[in-house]
Amino acid sequence: MVPSVAERAMRKLVLRARARQGYSRVRAAFWPVVQASVAAALAYLVGRYVIGHEYPIYAPIAAWVCLGFTANRKLRTVIELGVGVALGVLFGGLVVNWIGDGWWQVAVLLASSALIARFVDRGPLLASQAGTQALVIIGLPPGSFTGPVGRWTEALAGAAVAVLVAMLTPVDPRRGSRDAANSAISELSGTFALIATAARSGDVDDYEMALVRARASEPSLDEWLTVATGAHDVARVNAVAHKHKDELAQHVRGAVLLRRAMNSTRVLARRALAQPLPVGEPEILGSLAEALATATEVLAEAMGAGLEPTVARDMLLDIAADLDPHTEKHRGWSVQSLILLLRAPVVDLLELSGLDPQAARDALPEL
Repeated sequence: MVPSVAERAMRKLVLRARARQGYSRVRAAFWPVVQASVAAALAYLVGRYVIGHEYPIYAPIAAWVCLGFTANRKLRTVIELGVGVALGVLFGGLVVNWIGDGWWQVAVLLASSALIARFVDRGPLLASQAGTQALVIIGLPPGSFTGPVGRWTEALAGAAVAVLVAMLTPVDPRRGSRDAANSAISELSGTFALIATAARSGDVDDYEMALVRARASEPSLDEWLTVATGAHDVARVNAVAHKHKDELAQHVRGAVLLRRAMNSTRVLARRALAQPLPVGEPEILGSLAEALATATEVLAEAMGAGLEPTVARDMLLDIAADLDPHTEKHRGWSVQSLILLLRAPVVDLLELSGLDPQAARDALPEL
């Protein structure tokens, strides 16, 4: 069955959203990948020339596993992964040295390493890495075995290099969070723009496209919260980035507010889809949604650039003042219900722009 024009348009909309989000992830991951790669190379040098192993494979493995490829390097997570790798390598070496390798040794190794790791720490990453790295040790060819604790020293060295890189590397964790903020807030702006188009056309397919755009924003919303949380944790322990922790704390709260605003906007789009507006009233919703799309895009640009969103805040305040369902131009009950639904995302966006919660609520006309 050939897909309809509306279905093809929706698929293109989802693909474009995913492409934007993918590009944003690549930009955010570029420097963390470079740093982790350099750390792995340094760990290899330590294993080769300091420890003296001819093939120090576990030093770079430990450094790479600990740092990963994102900027969300919580010091606790880095240490947890390092301990997990080291424990796994130690258990694997001891098992191979004491009871050899084979199918039943694999079972004994996994059970013992995971249980001991769970005893050492509650984190699931530690237990997972302990078992995985122990399996790699038991699977290495006999000629590469360097004694029961030979590879363990490599893992410790690699983990130590990773911790030092996480703590001392000059890093601006704001960059990734700002990029993620710009991308996530732009998704809401695009949703408002589609709602404006749908309100003016009255076409059900246009409302469906707005809902598709809103639902497709989930990965972008999750990405901002994840990146902002990780960046804030980095700023708390990294000596260079510590001065940015207050801005990043605002980003964490902003990501939560944006999700609330997007959820409210989905409710608005579903309500408008289920209850078409009478003749003459769509222009009211269309104008408000278009103004919100513009203000939200200005907010996205300001957050992405690390600037005070003064212009966006003023625009949102003007929109908030017009959200009175009792005025003459909002007299129809159907448009009044939509005006009421618009109030929630506007309050969230005002808070995101820097207003405190009470001031954001006071900006709305009294009901």
